[in-house]
Amino acid sequence: MRFRRVAIAALLLLAAVALILVKRQPHSSGPATYVGSAACAPCHAQEDADWRTSDHFLAMQEPNRHSVLGDFEHATFTGDGHTSTFFRRDSTYVVNTTGPDGNPHDYPVRYTFGVYPLQQYLLELPGGRLQAFGVAWDSREKSEGGQRWFSLYPDQKLAPGDPLFWTGIDQTWNYQCAECHSTDVRRGYDPATRTYHTTFHEINVSCESCHGPGSAHVAWAHRAGKKEAEPGESMGLPVRYRDRADNTWTIDPVSGIAHRSKLAVTHDEVEACAYCHSRRGLLKEGHVPGRPIGDTHRVALLEPDLYHADGQILGEVYEYGSFLQSKMYRAGVTCSDCHQPHTDHRYAEGNELCARCHLATKFDTPEHHHHPAGSAGARCVSCHMLQRTYMGVDARRDHSFRVPRPDLTVELGTPSTCTDCHADHDARWSRDAFMRWWGNRERPHYARALSLARAGAPDSASALSGVFNGPLEPAIVRATALEELSRGSDAHLPAAVTQGAADESPLVREAAAAASQTLPAEMRIADITNLLSDPVLSVRIQAGRALCDVPAQSLTNTTRAQRDSALAEYRRTQLVNADRPESWFNLGTLEAQLGHFDAAERDYHTAIEVDSTWEPAYVNLADVLRVAGRDDEGERVLRAGIKRLPNGASLYHALGLLQVRAHHVDEAVASLKRASELAPGDARFAYVYAVAVMDSGGPTQALRIVRTALERSPYDADLKALRAQLEQPSGRR
Repeated sequence: MRFRRVAIAALLLLAAVALILVKRQPHSSGPATYVGSAACAPCHAQEDADWRTSDHFLAMQEPNRHSVLGDFEHATFTGDGHTSTFFRRDSTYVVNTTGPDGNPHDYPVRYTFGVYPLQQYLLELPGGRLQAFGVAWDSREKSEGGQRWFSLYPDQKLAPGDPLFWTGIDQTWNYQCAECHSTDVRRGYDPATRTYHTTFHEINVSCESCHGPGSAHVAWAHRAGKKEAEPGESMGLPVRYRDRADNTWTIDPVSGIAHRSKLAVTHDEVEACAYCHSRRGLLKEGHVPGRPIGDTHRVALLEPDLYHADGQILGEVYEYGSFLQSKMYRAGVTCSDCHQPHTDHRYAEGNELCARCHLATKFDTPEHHHHPAGSAGARCVSCHMLQRTYMGVDARRDHSFRVPRPDLTVELGTPSTCTDCHADHDARWSRDAFMRWWGNRERPHYARALSLARAGAPDSASALSGVFNGPLEPAIVRATALEELSRGSDAHLPAAVTQGAADESPLVREAAAAASQTLPAEMRIADITNLLSDPVLSVRIQAGRALCDVPAQSLTNTTRAQRDSALAEYRRTQLVNADRPESWFNLGTLEAQLGHFDAAERDYHTAIEVDSTWEPAYVNLADVLRVAGRDDEGERVLRAGIKRLPNGASLYHALGLLQVRAHHVDEAVASLKRASELAPGDARFAYVYAVAVMDSGGPTQALRIVRTALERSPYDADLKALRAQLEQPSGRR
């Protein structure tokens, strides 16, 4: 009780201080600025109290006896050849572990990072870098397997120099993590010195992370002397999440499913959450809630290393890309229909949460789920939300809320929630059970088209076109189909680009601009020009890239100016991430397309300097040198890359091509063979290797290479044509 009184007194004192800040806030007609959560608490005490119980509030903290959950009483952890010791030196929490030089050093904990189900610790390296340590604390209860140190990368044998080792570029908080764990993060990276001066307005995910900079709202509150706005009054906020407040859900007794009283007008709330709960790349710092996510980020589509062919989660993609595929998103459901926005807790647990919108007497019954009441199989999430574990202990559920499709598991090998639980049965068993319960409910699904496209099947284009033109397909699915359609040469693509460029979804418009790059210049000009002035940044810059190599004389003065402006924006988006090799690689590729080979060479060199493990930069740099007639320098670049990355398949492939040009046939065959061995699934590498063997007088060996490659890539046209050529002499027409 005494603790509670002290806590309440502290909160009142904080509110009083904040009220003074509010009263001193001057009226300003300039851009809104960040004022901090203390300025919000006096008028929003309940929301502030709720927020302080959330994981958002605890997203990042100063290390102290309350915030540090791990065992720092001289605990040790050994894994992959490295031993780390966790201890305290007075009030400082310290990790003794292997540093970038391969020797053990003491590293004070600068911040705690996250809270449940695991907590990481940020250690400081020179140049303003904060690095996420790769040994984390499992903060679950001991009965759940927690209360222990564990490696986030078990059995990978990481060492200094590897991007995933804790000192590596892929563990740098300033780029990888900061944006979503603190408020108003500014990376402050200086490319000249390769150092950071990263700042944030608040250490955690605070009010203004979701509501935007609050100075204008605080000024409004001071002037208005009240909390509620008149109809149509903005209250000085970038966005007001009124969509849910002005809406009610009513369950239809026939279908048993709730429907909105009003159609969804905006997706402001979902997009605000998507800034952090999505797989995306940063384009511009300083996002403002209420603006499309594409204004500051590029959202990943259903890419093969991120999602299964049916759209279920594979990589660590968070929730947004899955939710966009759902019928719930289409019906107007928002994140806060299930999650209390300030505590981030769910409104109810188990099936009670789903019963808020799905009639329990219809759906929470054995007649619906065909499992004993109260069993694990009777839980809605067991069938409708696939679960996968990331970061060792973090179990996350797929938010596409899909009906199980064990038939697709049998046909395509996609995951099934049925066999997740019934691991002792195969997919055919679950498909047959499903059909006994529900009858034959097999319906068309975009999984088939995406699966064909990923396999390179010749008839995939027609299937992809059908998905793209499907009126009920989610925008992220249609955009993915358009992206896949562009990978081949097909008559469906021009019409799809024309249609996609006029789509209401920025994801589809962006995909149309990207897909158009394989079309002739005149088609691109006709379809993509209007996208140069698109209201969404991600679309504009993709349109600029699509038209970058169109001759100036083919464009009007207006279009040329718009293209140049879009390309200038594109360059700025890459320099936002100047601490990453991908950005310099992208800039180099743009300069090469524009014929600026000196600039491209500089950018590729910079990419390698930023991260010497970025394999594509060596390959493209060598190619730029080839264009300049400097293959001797290109060979040195590739050999340097191979020394740094001895398993770099594309490096051996590029070296083999260079050796072919130099007429060093035996060396070329050896290099191309090594590339094919390192990447056995790459049909192009196998094809080029087989051609080199054939040309050097080994048709029988070449045929064996081709046959083996076709087992992995049965639809590859080049391999099939080469096999036909090689089979002819033996009479096997």
